[in-house]
Amino acid sequence: MTATVSGGAKGRVPVEVVSTSTRVRILDPGPDQEKVIDLPGDAIHEKSWISLQWGNYPTTWNMLPFGRSFINTALVTVSVTIGQVLTCSLAAFAFARLRFPGRDKLFFGYLATMMIPGAVTLIPVYILFIKIPELLNFVFHTSWFSQDLYFMGKYYVGRLVGGNSYFALIVPGLFSAYGTFMLRQFFMTLPRALEDAARVDGCGNLRIYWHVTLPLSKVAIATLATFTFMGTWKAFMWPLLILNTEELVPLQVLLPRFQGQYGPEYNLLMAGSVIVLIPLLIVFLLGQRYFIRGIQLGGVKG
Repeated sequence: MTATVSGGAKGRVPVEVVSTSTRVRILDPGPDQEKVIDLPGDAIHEKSWISLQWGNYPTTWNMLPFGRSFINTALVTVSVTIGQVLTCSLAAFAFARLRFPGRDKLFFGYLATMMIPGAVTLIPVYILFIKIPELLNFVFHTSWFSQDLYFMGKYYVGRLVGGNSYFALIVPGLFSAYGTFMLRQFFMTLPRALEDAARVDGCGNLRIYWHVTLPLSKVAIATLATFTFMGTWKAFMWPLLILNTEELVPLQVLLPRFQGQYGPEYNLLMAGSVIVLIPLLIVFLLGQRYFIRGIQLGGVKG
């Protein structure tokens, strides 16, 4: 039997009846969890297992720096999404439309990087980003690249490059062999007659890319942007490895901190998970029709 106890410092505390109506075990996470106490029988009220506690959301938001972490995650995710769409579309346009020596071999070599597990490159990439400030300081004879920066003199924004920087969070995600492959395959299905007509009108490669190829590829671009946004928003291992300051951590690294000293606070952890999930649901609903159309177009032949 599960019940609640009225009164006390914590208000209505979830408890479990042990043997009699006056001996109860506290279930609420905290220093008194699993403690058996004696209470008057009139202090015990039966409680349903389904009980919405809306107060967990403001408690979760205020207990940890959710506001700053939310800004960090949004900034990194939007930057990576825009950057990856730009780099992948440019590379895909070159591989699909331009003719140059070694194009196919270069593409297959680029595509082969998809077979390398991310765990294999994690430590080398970490060492590379950690050493970048030292190299730049040596080249330019300064220590500026190793200094901590502050916005308006009070908001810590990390270093310019290297560990504890937005640079380290954004740059590794700007390039994707999968995104290049997907867009290349889509660009190759576009009719070359439109490209030839644009060249007759005096357009160069960049104008053809911007005014002809991209407008005709909204479905593929939206699909890549949706997948990139969702994947970057959920990133955990790389931010955990490259950051050691609380001011720059994203939401996925912040959430496990609800594993408190006296055990996991599941109520706050679940509320925080819902807060983190809301942007993903919004992006999925907005981009759903685009990548469903992409799947439909990819399945039609003839």
